[in-house]
Amino acid sequence: MSPIRTTLRRAGLVAALTTAGVLTAAGAAFAHVTVHPESYAKGATDGVLTFRVPNEEDTASTTKVQVFLPTDHPVLGVLVTPQSGWTAKVTTTKLKKPIKTDDGTITDAVSEITWTGGRIRHGEFQDFNVAFGQLPDDADQLEFKTLQTYSDGNVVRWIEETPKGGEEPENPAPVLKLTAKATGEDSSVEPSGAASSPASDAKTSTASGKSSDSTARGLGIAGLIVGVLGLAAAGFALARGRSARP
Repeated sequence: MSPIRTTLRRAGLVAALTTAGVLTAAGAAFAHVTVHPESYAKGATDGVLTFRVPNEEDTASTTKVQVFLPTDHPVLGVLVTPQSGWTAKVTTTKLKKPIKTDDGTITDAVSEITWTGGRIRHGEFQDFNVAFGQLPDDADQLEFKTLQTYSDGNVVRWIEETPKGGEEPENPAPVLKLTAKATGEDSSVEPSGAASSPASDAKTSTASGKSSDSTARGLGIAGLIVGVLGLAAAGFALARGRSARP
C-alpha cells in the first residue's frame, strides 16, 4: 500500500474515532436522571423541582420512577403536579426532629414519590414536576436518590454520590445545590435570586433542560469539526505527495 493511501486511512480512522468518542460522551451525559434547576437558595419557598428521566434502553420502556427525598434535611410542603398517563403515589414519614415554622410544628414530611402507569420509550424523556413550600436552610445540597424501572424488569439505581472534586460515578444521584442567600433577600426566590413563582421556576427548569441539550449538541458539533479537520489533513498530505513526484 502506498504511503499516501496509508496516511489517508490513518487520518480517516482518527477522525472517526474522535467523533464517535465525543458523541458517546454527550449521549452518556444526557442519559442521566437529573433535577432542574441545578440550584436554589437555602430556605427558598414556593418553587418547583423538575426531575428529568430519559430512557436509555434500546429494547425496553421506562414504566416506573421512584424519587426518594431526604428526611435529614426535609423538603416541606411537597405537592405533585398531575402528569398525563402517570399515577403518583406520595409517601410520608415521621421526622426524627420536628421542625418549627410560622404556621406551626411539622412532624412529618414526604420521603418518596413513585410514578407508575406511563411509558418512556427509547429516545424519549419525561419531566416530573414537584412543587415545594420550603427548602431546608441548614444544608449545602440535597440528593434525590432515584430508581428507574424498565418494562423488561431491569432497575437502574441512580443513587451514587459524586465526590467533591472527583470524577462523576456511573449512576449519580440527582443533586440540588443550595446556595447562600444575600443579606436581606426574600426567601421566596428562584436560583438566580430574582422573585420566584411556580410558573417562573418551571420556565427556569425548561431553560436548564435546553442548556443540557445544547451542551450535548455542542459536543456533537465539536466531534464533527474534528472529523472534518482530520479529512482536511489527509487531503493536504495527498496533495503534497502528488506535488513531490518527479
